[in-house]
Amino acid sequence: MKPRTVDKIATGIIMAVAGFIILLLAGFLSYIIIRGFGHISFDFLTSPPQTFREGGGIGPQLFNSLFLLVLTMIITIPLGLGAGIYMSEYAKPGRLTDFIRLTVEVLSSFPSIVVGLFGLLVFVNVFEFGFSLFSGALALTVFNLPLMVRITEQGLRSVPREQKEASLALGISKWKTITSVMLPMAVPVILTGTILASGRVFGEAAALLFTAGMSSPRLDFTNWNPLDPTSPLNPFRPAETLAVHIWKINSEGVAPDAREIAAGASAVLVMTVLSFNLIARWLGRMVYRKFTSSR
Repeated sequence: MKPRTVDKIATGIIMAVAGFIILLLAGFLSYIIIRGFGHISFDFLTSPPQTFREGGGIGPQLFNSLFLLVLTMIITIPLGLGAGIYMSEYAKPGRLTDFIRLTVEVLSSFPSIVVGLFGLLVFVNVFEFGFSLFSGALALTVFNLPLMVRITEQGLRSVPREQKEASLALGISKWKTITSVMLPMAVPVILTGTILASGRVFGEAAALLFTAGMSSPRLDFTNWNPLDPTSPLNPFRPAETLAVHIWKINSEGVAPDAREIAAGASAVLVMTVLSFNLIARWLGRMVYRKFTSSR
């Protein structure tokens, strides 16, 4: 068989497999969104859930997911940037560096349930943070940190070598070169990865079952004192997130419209994650054009 014929056959098979995967994903997402979109309303997005009656919403769970996202990224981004900068610019090749990279890869392959059990043992019991948003944020930091480290390292390594050498040749210090020359050029990659990591926070449930808890106290949304137990800004209160709420309704929901609530909450969750992915691509392109002056 001629090489050109083999190439056409292989290309056709690859395109067919890719098309099948795209159709499967599109069908899956469409099914979830269409099934739950009719149940979504302003009242559904803002009202608290009902245990035994119809008409419950996902307001507190949606707020908890957003608040948990902010807490997690406040912890994850500085640690991930610092570790990525060290691995890219300061770590010398050797056994220690290889061991750190191996550790990062192992952490990235851990099942989320294992991270949740680790968080239960360390953050909830040993440090006595209890079932709280803060414990969940720390567990999700362990979950997302390997991704942030790899993204930062790859973003810095993607900066042209000539840019770095030109800055150093002008007498600029290494740290100033990293912060003023390399990081701005790596921002599109880092920003895209950061928002993608944020999307993972929304969809995580297993790790939060053992750290953030499966209940949420009644919140007073007029009280913004973070030290008050009823304040929504208190990071040391139990908090059921949207993904955990979906799991809870599907497993033990007793409300008459439990299936409709789960479908609506699933649609909201899927649309939120899709929005984060679209925002990541848009922001990445916009920032790249700004720093490279390209169109």
